[in-house]
Amino acid sequence: MVKKLEPIIEFKNFTFKYRSQVEPTLTDINFRVYPGEKVLIVGPSGSGKSTLAHCINGLVPFSYKGDITGEYRIGGKDPKDLGIFGLSKMVGTVLQDTDGQFIGLTVAEDIAFVLENDNVVQDEMKKRVQDVALMVDIDRLLENSPRELSGGQKQRVSMAGVMIDDVDILLFDEPLANLDPATGKKAIDLIDRITKEKNVTTIMIEHRLEDVLYRDVDRIVVIGDGKIISDTTPDQLLSEDILESQGIREPLYITALKHAGCEIDSESKPQHIQSMNLTPYRERLVNWYRTKEILNKNLSDEKLLEIQDLSFSYKIDKPILEEIDFSVQRGEILAVAGKNGAGKSTLASLICGFLQPDSGRILLKGTDIAPLSIKERGEQIGLVMQNPNQMISKPMIYDEVALGLQVRGVPEEEVKQRVYDTLKICGLYPYRNWPVSALSFGQKKRVTIAAALVLKPELLILDEPTAGQDFRHYTEIMEFIKDINEQYGITIIMITHDMHLMLEYADRTVVMADGKMIADDTPANVLTNEEIASQAYLKKTSLYDLAVRCQIDQPADFVDFFIQYDRNMREKEKVKCQES
Repeated sequence: MVKKLEPIIEFKNFTFKYRSQVEPTLTDINFRVYPGEKVLIVGPSGSGKSTLAHCINGLVPFSYKGDITGEYRIGGKDPKDLGIFGLSKMVGTVLQDTDGQFIGLTVAEDIAFVLENDNVVQDEMKKRVQDVALMVDIDRLLENSPRELSGGQKQRVSMAGVMIDDVDILLFDEPLANLDPATGKKAIDLIDRITKEKNVTTIMIEHRLEDVLYRDVDRIVVIGDGKIISDTTPDQLLSEDILESQGIREPLYITALKHAGCEIDSESKPQHIQSMNLTPYRERLVNWYRTKEILNKNLSDEKLLEIQDLSFSYKIDKPILEEIDFSVQRGEILAVAGKNGAGKSTLASLICGFLQPDSGRILLKGTDIAPLSIKERGEQIGLVMQNPNQMISKPMIYDEVALGLQVRGVPEEEVKQRVYDTLKICGLYPYRNWPVSALSFGQKKRVTIAAALVLKPELLILDEPTAGQDFRHYTEIMEFIKDINEQYGITIIMITHDMHLMLEYADRTVVMADGKMIADDTPANVLTNEEIASQAYLKKTSLYDLAVRCQIDQPADFVDFFIQYDRNMREKEKVKCQES
């Protein structure tokens, strides 16, 4: 008789309510994970995904207090009996913000931390650190400080730190949030390899569904409003409309097939575009594409910003940027893309005056801005950083937006009028007397944009405007940015490694790799070019693979057509919602 496998994680009629809240965050959760499974958990922000993760790794109930009904087991035991230390021996967690996990001064020290606590002898400790570092390909970085590493390398150090203790469960909280597409691809590869080689159970929480599905997962659990909406295989889920109904972005090739009127069948194995059976859909897709009419945005001939042969280095003989040369038309939305550490944010700092170039010039409306101070540049060029919490300095919304005008000595009556006008543009006028702390992340992002817009800049630079956002908040932020571009003529530069954002919203993409500019082209051309994608750590869009596999001659035109069609569909939906 074959012994039935016991679940390693099990929730039965489980409900959890934080003490500070009126309603439960998780309601009636019934959920099992078996040893060796790889499970992806998806859902919109605030759906309860992170709380479920906190229950698995012990932060609930030991750090985050609340009321629990029902029961749950980790490794067959009640977490209350194990304690947070006991759970840490079973569950290794890799956080979205890896900086928050580092303890050691060097990579080796950081990995060895748990072994030191267990009084492991030094020779064995060194061998185990070396072995796990080899597994995650950081053996050459053991003497480096974790703070010196790239986002992808930091993540590998965090993975090594939890793997060295031989945990049974690996829990990844948004492992791709801060990684460029190619590094994200490597991370998914590594997670897949470790799951198989170490025979561990892997739980991933991630917004970037299509990127995770680069490698197989056993199940996808969809959470919405604190409840499990679906728990099924990727092939089954992609043949249903659950993702769309929950505001979760489907893989782009699935959306394209649905736009063409195809009904996805789980039998066609839609989890991977490379192996999906496209025979039932090809004719309908090609006929849909033949209806194409690609309209190009009319841009001004005026060059608003010109970057001329710009070079910069923090250290002699270690250039960060070399001879960067491009221009931005008035009214354009330009994406600056490239791998982590390519020099994108450094370029923004040079434009804003935080850094001075070693050589080259920056022209605004044909005039060299080298003599202008940071304050003077700020009146024409607005910068919005990735994390709004790093920019906000006032407790109240009105005061934050008014600050830039007040330090410039603008009369108070004019300040009030301009702040109110700007808050209306940004959809924040009803909250004008609210504290910033009462806002969501997306609303805080709008406050930082409002603080830049109130100065009436001609150019707005946005650093990773949608990092870590679910699809609904991503769309909300980007549609707002698109509106201020179209209605108020503000030119936008977006620093991003989000391919979807580039395709959907940018008129043009400048691509950087290793401090050099390697492309200046349409987003569709960039993301259908294997050589550029490889050099810049981008990833070819799955729309390209769909076009090639369906024998469409011009994949870049197909991508352009899809983007315009998809945008038109969303515009119609927005109008319909406004009318109703």
